[in-house]
Amino acid sequence: MAIDQLDDRVILTSESNPKTQLTILNYGATVISWKINSEEQLWLSTAAKLDGSKPVRGGIPLVFPVFGKSQAEGFKDLPQHGFARNSIWEFLGQTKANPPTVQFALSPELANPDVYSKWDKGDNDFTLLLTVELDDQELKTTIEVENTDKKAWKFNWLFHTYLRVDDIEDSLVNNLPGETCYDQIVKETYVDKHPAVDFDKETDRIYKQVPEKKILQVIDKGNVLHNVQRVNLPDVVVWNPWIEKSGGMGDFEPKNGYLNMVCIEPGHVHDFVELKPGESWKASQIISTKNKDIQLLSI
Repeated sequence: MAIDQLDDRVILTSESNPKTQLTILNYGATVISWKINSEEQLWLSTAAKLDGSKPVRGGIPLVFPVFGKSQAEGFKDLPQHGFARNSIWEFLGQTKANPPTVQFALSPELANPDVYSKWDKGDNDFTLLLTVELDDQELKTTIEVENTDKKAWKFNWLFHTYLRVDDIEDSLVNNLPGETCYDQIVKETYVDKHPAVDFDKETDRIYKQVPEKKILQVIDKGNVLHNVQRVNLPDVVVWNPWIEKSGGMGDFEPKNGYLNMVCIEPGHVHDFVELKPGESWKASQIISTKNKDIQLLSI
C-alpha cells in the first residue's frame, strides 16, 4: 500500500520506488521524515519529542496563527508560533494514489485548548486543511485556511522546514540578493547585497515580499541539494542556530547538529492575512532535489 496509517503517524510510499517514503505525525501534522531512495532530506533532532509533549524540533512544523512572538492586538498572549504545531490533527485519508496524497485537518475542537484560548478572545472559528503530496523527487505541502466564523480574523502562516545538509559551512542559499530582510540577530532591516547567504555564525533573517518566481536553492560545494518553490508565500525565513543557540535548546541534539541543517521557511509573516467570514486562503511549498527543473505551479 502507498499509505500506511499507524496509531500516531501516516507513512506514504512512492508507487515507483519503495525506498522513497514520507512520514507525518498526527501531532502537529508534522512531516518528520522525507527519504528519497533511502536518503533523508530533512533534519530531525535526535531529542525531538514525538509523543505530543512539545512541538517537534525538526522536520516541517506548521506555524499558525502567529509567527514568533507578536505584540499585535489579539496575538500578544499567544506563545511563540501558535498552536498548529502542538495540536493533534485529524487524518482525513488518501485523496490520490499516484503520486500518493493525503490530507489532515484542524479545527477549534482539535486545537490545543490552552494555546487556542489566547488567540483574540479564544473564539475564532476556522478550518485548516493540509494536503501532502509525495512525488519521486518532490514534496508538496499545501495549506488552506478557511474562516468559518461570523467575524473577520487575522493570522500568520509558515512552513518551518528543516532541510538536511552535509556541512552548513560548505552550504549556500541563493536567489536572495537584492531582497529586503529583517535581521533578527542585529535587529536591523537592510537590503541583502551578498551574492548568496553563507553560514559562519547564527543566522536568523526574515526576507520580505520575495518574488514568487524566485526559486530558492540550497547549494553544497556547487551542487544543488534542494529547490524551494513558493506559491502565495511572499516571505522567507533563513535560520541556523549555530553553536550557542543550539547549546541552549534542550531538544536540539546532537549539539553540533547545526552543522547538518538549515531552515528555509516559506510563509506569510511580515504582516497578517485577514479573512472575512466565508473567505479562504491557500498556499503551497514545493521542495525538489538536485537540478530538477521546476515549472511555476498554481493552486
